[in-house]
Amino acid sequence: MTQPAVEITNLSVSFPGPKKTAIEAVKNVSLTLTAGRVLGIVGESGSGKSVTARSLLGLTGGRVTADTLNILGADARHLTDKQWREIRGSQVAMILQDALNSLDPLRPIHREIADSLPLNKNQRRHAAIEALEQVDMPDPTLRADQRSPQLSGGMRQRALIAQAMISNPAVVIADEATTALDTRLTRLVLDQLADLAAQGIALAMISHDLAQIAQVADDIIVMRHGEIVESGPTDAMLSNPTHAYTQQLLAAIPSGVPRFAPLTRSTDDVASFHNLSTAEDTRNLTGELAVEVTGLSKNFGDHAAVNDVSLNVPKGTTLGLVGESGSGKTTTARMILGLTPPDAGRVSIFGKHFAPARESDRADLREKIGAIYQDPLASFDPRYTVSQVLTNALSRGQTSRSRQYRHRVTELLDMVELDSTVLTRHPMELSGGQRQRLAIARALAPAPEVLILDEPVSALDVSVQATVLDLLDRLQLDTGTSYLFITHDLAVVEHMSDHIAVMHQGQLVETGSADQIINRPAHPYSQELLAAAPDWRV
Repeated sequence: MTQPAVEITNLSVSFPGPKKTAIEAVKNVSLTLTAGRVLGIVGESGSGKSVTARSLLGLTGGRVTADTLNILGADARHLTDKQWREIRGSQVAMILQDALNSLDPLRPIHREIADSLPLNKNQRRHAAIEALEQVDMPDPTLRADQRSPQLSGGMRQRALIAQAMISNPAVVIADEATTALDTRLTRLVLDQLADLAAQGIALAMISHDLAQIAQVADDIIVMRHGEIVESGPTDAMLSNPTHAYTQQLLAAIPSGVPRFAPLTRSTDDVASFHNLSTAEDTRNLTGELAVEVTGLSKNFGDHAAVNDVSLNVPKGTTLGLVGESGSGKTTTARMILGLTPPDAGRVSIFGKHFAPARESDRADLREKIGAIYQDPLASFDPRYTVSQVLTNALSRGQTSRSRQYRHRVTELLDMVELDSTVLTRHPMELSGGQRQRLAIARALAPAPEVLILDEPVSALDVSVQATVLDLLDRLQLDTGTSYLFITHDLAVVEHMSDHIAVMHQGQLVETGSADQIINRPAHPYSQELLAAAPDWRV
């Protein structure tokens, strides 16, 4: 029998805690990586999966103990820093999540990929082009001389894969390599990872998204609180999971659950998508248009980012806007919000002209429209506590310290199910799900009648995602708020939307009811997006 490429028994990793205590991030983890096979490591934020992976590169920064930690035949428990450097990249490579930040924006891609090779300049560039060809990079000779900001998200991720593969490693770790990529690019990257295993590489794929893991993994381990709670072949794990946590992760994957169904929440501490606490649809839908967009266009230089887009959001409903990266979704949202002036077209809010216009002319409408973004942390003042964030929003920027808003601040926290104990904490001290709830509370502070939600759940764990979607559903029932929900996740948009609009290369190619677009798409691009969506069901 072939010796495993990696063999770990009872791995534990701890970090210094307060008052000389130790925080155990990983506890007694055992796993095996075998050439030509893919091991999926799934779990939510803080489960210990990335710390486990970094132990294979000597990069945990903590205290590592193990009964066995064999990497390609070497006992890694006693490696020196120099020996670890010899292993990293050449024998064990890692593909990271954030390609834009992982690649130096000032250097051409060929240098990022091949500068570590012991070759001359021309040979390194040629090797980089060959590596890009192997990952099916379009026009690899041209792309090799470009810098990361000049590449699309999918191209940057392929460049990271090429960088990992340039030294022909025996082990590759893909750590959240598809997070926040659109559906079609995710499919391309998953196919690339499957190709690596087919070439005989031992591959570990780490993700919080069990639906994506299921596409390529031969075996899956599920981690929670630093421990493995269940493991086994992929088919068995998906069709007959035995641990309650695995069952809940599967249930939290959006899978066509209709909006406003009379369901009840699970009593466990992990939200289930099939147990959302949404009530029956009691919205009083009058057909009045909350948002009316007519002929919006925007050019950046010679590039037409948005071309003649028209769409409507009826009051109290949700319009899902889908499309891949670069399709013009966010630019459209910014024009609707009045943040980017359109070159042509107009936006009306409840029948009143909103854009293009001078800010002074639309001041009375500004408070009717709010926004929630994918990365709320970047939009918070890091000096403000939660209380100050909400007070500032309630006072419309006039103050962050006023007792008159205390009661309303508490009401907003209750509305998004945040405990009052977070009031004195800063956004950096909150979890991803808590920060997104705070972003929702802040957006709701001025009592807007329209919310633009730009990828609000794409980077969240699946159970946190289910909770946030549940919250948005219930808020719409309670307040009648109208949503423009922008996402690349078709499963999410299917659950959230009354109607769906599909964008491609700056244009709307198809609009219709959620049922029509998801189940009977007419446009070839809509059909392509749906075909690329991961399906975990076995």
